[in-house]
Amino acid sequence: MPNIEDILAALPHRYPMLLVDRVLQLEKGKSCRGLKNVTINEPFFQGHYPGMPVMPGVLILEAMAQAGAMLLLTDEQYLGMTPLLAAIDGVKFKRKVVPGDQLITDVELLWFKRNVGRIQCHSTVDGQTVAQCEMTFTLIPSGTSKEGAKEP
Repeated sequence: MPNIEDILAALPHRYPMLLVDRVLQLEKGKSCRGLKNVTINEPFFQGHYPGMPVMPGVLILEAMAQAGAMLLLTDEQYLGMTPLLAAIDGVKFKRKVVPGDQLITDVELLWFKRNVGRIQCHSTVDGQTVAQCEMTFTLIPSGTSKEGAKEP
């Protein structure tokens, strides 16, 4: 299994946006199970919500996307690529995520053609569904915008 050094080598994200602490299972190009330890030290808990810390839904979706990125970005043929979201469909949130939770995300690759693909995502805490959705993504060479122009 990839360790944290492998995760950092594969994903372009860094603190505070790195939302995969560990990869529990990985079948390259097929499926991935990622883990995010949710702690009270997360910067978003200062304002979301004071007195009732809840992990924002958009960050749960981001954790899903990052676990999905591990499917391909751990493969040598995709080194130097950056994943971008193109669509998120059928999002359903079932329960809140709070400090102390371990967010487990299961991702399955549905299809991938010409650097565009689709994944099915399902996140749980203690075996209970937190969120589910399907995402479409594109892989672009690092340092370029979606349109192909170099970023500053």
